Amino acid sequence: MTGPTRLAFAAFFFFYFCYIGLMSPYASLYFAHLDFTAFEIAVLMSMFQVTRMIGPFFWGWLADMRRDRLGIMRTTAVMATLLFPAIFFLEGFAAFLIWMFVLNIVISSLMPLGEAATVHALQKENAFDERYGRLRLWGSMGFIVMVMSAGAWFERYGIEGLPWFGVVALLIMTVLTWALREPPIEAPLQQVIRFAHVLKNTQVQWFMASHFWMIFAHAALYVFYSLYLDHLGYSKAVIGIFWMLGVLAEVIFFYYQKHFFARFTSRQLLLAAYLVAALRFALIAYWPVFWVLLFAQLMHAVTFGVHHSASIKMLQIWFHGPLQARGQALYSTVSYGIGGTVGGIAAGYVWEHLGAAHVFGVAAISSALAYWCMQRVRLHI
Repeated sequence: MTGPTRLAFAAFFFFYFCYIGLMSPYASLYFAHLDFTAFEIAVLMSMFQVTRMIGPFFWGWLADMRRDRLGIMRTTAVMATLLFPAIFFLEGFAAFLIWMFVLNIVISSLMPLGEAATVHALQKENAFDERYGRLRLWGSMGFIVMVMSAGAWFERYGIEGLPWFGVVALLIMTVLTWALREPPIEAPLQQVIRFAHVLKNTQVQWFMASHFWMIFAHAALYVFYSLYLDHLGYSKAVIGIFWMLGVLAEVIFFYYQKHFFARFTSRQLLLAAYLVAALRFALIAYWPVFWVLLFAQLMHAVTFGVHHSASIKMLQIWFHGPLQARGQALYSTVSYGIGGTVGGIAAGYVWEHLGAAHVFGVAAISSALAYWCMQRVRLHI
């Protein structure tokens, strides 16, 4: 991967996560500004996860069949850039629901295919351990920059400016897809391994199960952490600081990840991430004092950063070559799509019927289940 190509991938991650840093924290506020009810907002926001059950696998299958990941990314990026401005003209809940569904089906292609293209290019140079984290950290930086800049703008001028931030982020991201480069995807002389055959591998099944439970646990964080801190009496400024610290912690890990991969196997790192997650969520649930919560948020470096990089590396054992994009998509579907959706629903039920703290108690148990599943993956790499 040449210097300009690394720069292009870093910039792509930066502006993709600028968009995520806009929509994840602020879309619900924009919908509230449009006078949608709490239930309608919940349904609209659920489209982020629901579409990840469907979209990534379809786009991954198409990219593997065509052996043209970057071509699919460019097409879907253009589609997203053309679809997003419809937000200026939509009226009514039904119109916004259709728009959210279609838009997020399209956007759900970009991260799995972008990750697959990045990993493929780095593996050709045997440079994953050294360079993947230093590319991926720019996504985290993009998230921070957008959360801070858009938040400051909305505080001063109002949330109605949100669509313009989205248009700019998607437009720049789309232009950058034409600067991305990936080595040719070799077509094997014969299709040695079929996708369905790989799915029958019990190692793969346990690996995917562990990720289902891990993102099931993190759904409590993504959906209810801010509300939980507000429930405990923390100000919005302090809540923002907690979130920023978590992302900064993952950035630091991404930068230094090669040292961890040089010393530990991916399996060891994943097992450690699950144990740390169980501890993190237990602390958040049952010892919610300021300094403990601060320490727990710094654990995001492990529960997200370590978990993500080790997962992406381990995934390539089974899903490589013509199966790579579908493997990446399956990982996204099982974990963030199904795990995130079911985890969010479960967290809402627990919050309503058992209390706020137990949401994170259940997340701790879920993390322990993820550890139990990963123990059954016997690969020592």
